[in-house]
Amino acid sequence: MAVEHLRNSITKQNLWLYVLSSLRGGPASPSEVKREVESKFGFSPAKITFYTVLYKLRREGLVGKTTESFRAKYEITERGERALEEAIDSLENTSERLKRH
Repeated sequence: MAVEHLRNSITKQNLWLYVLSSLRGGPASPSEVKREVESKFGFSPAKITFYTVLYKLRREGLVGKTTESFRAKYEITERGERALEEAIDSLENTSERLKRH
């Protein structure tokens, strides 16, 4: 139960990490990002949660919206890159501290 709670905290409750990571590969539509999260990271975020996170990332300036034809695409911004790097560093530091003790 504790490990399952940890997995949910690291994945579903921090979906923004996976969205930004997926967008590092280039602009993508929401459905493309959602599929990539599912295939690369092994969990399927709820549709409403996914769109809520995408909206918040855009509002915070971590992703930008572009349009190609009639389909909206999103891309990670420089600010998003920095936020993702900070988050990765924080997770790595936490992991190292846990290993030492």
